[in-house]
Amino acid sequence: MAEFNHNIAAHLPKMARKQPDALAVVVQHAEGGGAIYRYEELTALELEEESNRLAHGLLDMGVGSGTRAVLMVKPSLEFFALTFALFKVGGIPVMVDPGMGIKNLKTCLAEAAPEAFIGITKAHVARVLFGWGKDSISKKVTVGPKLFWGGERYTKIRSTDKSPVMKHVSAETMAAILFTSGSTGIPKGVVYSHAIFNGQVDSLRDNYGIIPGELDLGTFPLFALFGPALGMASVIPDMDASKPITCNPKYLVDAMQAYKTTNMFASPALIEKVGRYGESENVQLSSLKRVISAGAPADPDSLARFAQMLGNDVSVMPSYGATEALPIASITHQVLIQDTKPLTEEGKGLCIGHALGGIDVKIIEIDDGPIDEWSSAIEVPTGTIGEICVSGNIVAREYYKRAESTALAKIQLPGSEDFFHRMGDVGYLDEQGRIWFCGRKAHRVVTVDKTYFTIPCERVFNTLDGVKRTALVDVNGKTVMCVEVDEEGQFNPSLVYALTEIAESFEHTKGIDIFLHHPGFPMDVRHNAKIYREKLSVWAAGQLS
Repeated sequence: MAEFNHNIAAHLPKMARKQPDALAVVVQHAEGGGAIYRYEELTALELEEESNRLAHGLLDMGVGSGTRAVLMVKPSLEFFALTFALFKVGGIPVMVDPGMGIKNLKTCLAEAAPEAFIGITKAHVARVLFGWGKDSISKKVTVGPKLFWGGERYTKIRSTDKSPVMKHVSAETMAAILFTSGSTGIPKGVVYSHAIFNGQVDSLRDNYGIIPGELDLGTFPLFALFGPALGMASVIPDMDASKPITCNPKYLVDAMQAYKTTNMFASPALIEKVGRYGESENVQLSSLKRVISAGAPADPDSLARFAQMLGNDVSVMPSYGATEALPIASITHQVLIQDTKPLTEEGKGLCIGHALGGIDVKIIEIDDGPIDEWSSAIEVPTGTIGEICVSGNIVAREYYKRAESTALAKIQLPGSEDFFHRMGDVGYLDEQGRIWFCGRKAHRVVTVDKTYFTIPCERVFNTLDGVKRTALVDVNGKTVMCVEVDEEGQFNPSLVYALTEIAESFEHTKGIDIFLHHPGFPMDVRHNAKIYREKLSVWAAGQLS
């Protein structure tokens, strides 16, 4: 019997045979602020044939098994066809977040040492100007007009041959290198095997009940790629996927209503923006069966606002995970708001739900150094804050060319190939087995007397009228709470007095007595929810000096 082919792209021809005329990808183009829409579509069979044409073209130009290829193409029909074509030939897409900044991009691409660069015209211009991959890139494909940099145009490599192409790979063959955003540290390339991608497809199907024939509003390119593998069409709205906070919510709502989408995957920033639009315009999204939120902690009030557009039995589900391991846990907005919100506002952390099927979660003693081997002795009791560690078939084993980072993040199980990944987050398990998130490990503030954790501390201050959000930072050993006020708030002695009273009211916030007003926190460009605390700490040091 022939060995099973684990290539993630193998889902595509299966779906093309099973439902050839079903939609696979829809791309929205808006004009005049949404006065006119144009939609491009590919069926399952058309996507299968288009990716085969490109696969033949890539092979002809020398892009094949093991070729690392940067893919900087906006979500589009070309993006889907190219990604699956790369998988089919055994290539290794290198995915980077443009929001990480020019300096980090250059560093990441130098580490990945890609042999090919496939991108839109603008990406190639930036590549030339900033010298991305200049020592390794020898093959270039341009989606759009090609200028002086050589290589081929997308339309030129598209072969007339649409016969099947499918490189046979093992489960652990490298499938892609996905760089973290770097919002809480230096971006690192996470090595994805075909087994991880297949595990994610299985997890999404089994844990969320996604079935063939569904339609998803795809606002996050990586998740959108799973759509065709699940038999679910990806409807791509006209928006900048690298900066979702800048989207026009009308476009998203109109796309969902036009195609009667059953699923939506969105960051909390999009949930907030679309929810406010829906509230003001009295929108109802009657076709949605589920909404999955990921990328940053969810705000209960924002979830409640969005849920007003949904049926009574439909849930918004904040999901927990990271580039290294996704999805890990999930909770419904109903449980989050009705059962856990009061505890969050008392400083108990943010409940992120139970671990999904196939995921093992452990909480261990906080340690900033490497842990070579797993031992039950490092686990902490139920209810005790520690590091969140996870294990499962969707967890990445290593970072690309980052042996030190891999050693810091992985704990090997003795006598086994299995391991636990340290999420870099702190939290605890409650008596019901639910996970409570208490912030990033690197952001805790350690003093002689106690350790302060960001989420438990900040959430009690965020309940105060006039406060938009707060951020805990360490300034040369001093515990400082930065404060951003909302449109109705004023940072004055009365507010400082109220903040001080709150600090003294809770055991976990006692000792916080420095409050600094900041006009607007530096935030990540993708989710507009992750605070750049390192920058904020430098700013606070300047204020105190």
